[in-house]
Amino acid sequence: MNKRFDIVPKEEELAALGRDLSFHAVENSQPQVLTSAQIDGYNESGYVAPVTVFDSQQIAGIRAYFDDLLARVTAAGGDSYSISSAHLKYGPVYDILTEPRIVEVVADLLGENVVGWGSHFFCKMPRDGKAVAWHQDASYWPLSPSKAVTVWLAIDDADRENACMRFVAGSHHHGHMTYRPSNPDEHNVLNQTIDNPEQFGQIVDDELAAGQISLHSDLLLHGSEANLSDRRRCGLTLRYCSADVRAGLGWNEKGVWVRGQDTDEHWANLARPAEA
Repeated sequence: MNKRFDIVPKEEELAALGRDLSFHAVENSQPQVLTSAQIDGYNESGYVAPVTVFDSQQIAGIRAYFDDLLARVTAAGGDSYSISSAHLKYGPVYDILTEPRIVEVVADLLGENVVGWGSHFFCKMPRDGKAVAWHQDASYWPLSPSKAVTVWLAIDDADRENACMRFVAGSHHHGHMTYRPSNPDEHNVLNQTIDNPEQFGQIVDDELAAGQISLHSDLLLHGSEANLSDRRRCGLTLRYCSADVRAGLGWNEKGVWVRGQDTDEHWANLARPAEA
């Protein structure tokens, strides 16, 4: 498998792709899981939250799995942010990416033919001091058109105290925004920062109970503060796009068909990995 997608694309590589980075409104008069009001809210504000997927017992099982996985990764030299593209290696993460209860919600926003292509644990340990600066997911991705959704699954309860994610409602209507490189003294998990987010809309806290998800557009401005509490805040991001999205730089190789049919074989359809 081509490992090019494990490298963060350079700005000049992304610019050369000529991506369509404009918001494509959802047109779905008969959603199967979400309500029409939630569809309208997604179009207007750029996100849907909260949606309950797993009950307390089910999310406890997922949390126990992640605790073990994190211990293995850190023992091997990684950290709580380094478990990325996890569905390519770990069967249980693949199972969450393809979970019908999640995919059905995503399909209400993206249509019948859906590809899952990304999975990344964002785990803020107690008092770890690292923030996730204001950014747009689409800035990092060699995908076009901009018809991708991020699902954020709360492994732990996420609230203001332990630095839940925050959205700038409606910011996805402003297209691709100008960002600057993050400074080392900002202790930012990411390498991009968009300043003065309040100019693009109202800042909203994405508070979720463990087992709930939120969904947001790849153009929605979002971020989170440093976790200064004594509680961990772990979330699993799951990335999906509609089947007509084209991926450059080999990123199509990490795709999994989670719903519908592959009409042109652009995206891979990876088998479930055996590793736990």
